[in-house]
Amino acid sequence: INAEYGGNVMTTPALAAKERGNAAYKAKKFAEAIAAYDEAIALDPTDITFYNNKGAVHFEKGEYDQVIEVCTKGLDVGREQRADYKHVAKSLSRIGKAYLKKGDLDSAMTFYDKAICEHRDPAILKERSEVVKLIKEREDLAFIDPIKSTEEKNKGNEVFKQGKYADAIPFYTNAIKRNPQDHVPYSNRAACYTKLMEFGLAMEDCNKCIELNPTFIKGYLRKAALLKIDKPTEAKGVYEKALELDPNNMEAQQGYQHCVNQMRNLSPEERAKSAMKDPEIQRILQDPAMQIILEQMQKDPTAAQEHLKNPQVAEKFQKLVQSGIVSIR
Repeated sequence: INAEYGGNVMTTPALAAKERGNAAYKAKKFAEAIAAYDEAIALDPTDITFYNNKGAVHFEKGEYDQVIEVCTKGLDVGREQRADYKHVAKSLSRIGKAYLKKGDLDSAMTFYDKAICEHRDPAILKERSEVVKLIKEREDLAFIDPIKSTEEKNKGNEVFKQGKYADAIPFYTNAIKRNPQDHVPYSNRAACYTKLMEFGLAMEDCNKCIELNPTFIKGYLRKAALLKIDKPTEAKGVYEKALELDPNNMEAQQGYQHCVNQMRNLSPEERAKSAMKDPEIQRILQDPAMQIILEQMQKDPTAAQEHLKNPQVAEKFQKLVQSGIVSIR
């Protein structure tokens, strides 16, 4: 606890008792600290800082009801004595902090709001932001309802079938809010965004869908369909992942072949440029071990035979060749 003085500094028995309390608090001798602050209050019951400091001791002891009681008394005293607004803010924030520990978020927010009205202390603002976050999490949790999520999703599906893609989006959004762990509404909303040519938003939903359920093939198919517009190399890689899930999927097979044909029609420079947009190609090229291997292959072509005996190296090298990044002569 920092020394808190209202007005001019002067040596008095009450202030001396307060300093003993501060020293005991820092030494974690809480019983001695409370006794010293009680002595200070008895000698001078008009100083708000004595109550604030005593409240801090109760807080450290986990005695949150006593914190509220002591700081409320100190607040009344401070108001009567027209204490420094910073000390008043400290009383209010300490009460708010005690309510937070008790799990009473609404009361905590009330007192933090009152505190920042007195003094917009950065520390108090930070504590208040944590309460705001917790209240938002509580509200989100209370909103979660898988049954209502399914109802919203079904409403979205009906509207989507009617070709009203923009109107379907709010239903899928509500479905997501009701059940954030369900991957299907993300996939369905991605379809809406794609129809509306909002490709960036569609890609975000595809990625989230895949993150939530990496075995859901439709997420990959929708993502690949977006990528094949101008990133055939990257789209080809996504179709490959879809085919790993279902080798007989016709859409994945056709999409994959489309990307292969599209890449064949590109010039070597265009193929390499397109390939550089593929995250998997980027990872291969940024791999320090692969960088050394490629450099050795360039200087000594016979070294390629030795390196390609390693299946992992061979697979990565083949991807670079197929993408046009590396050419074999």
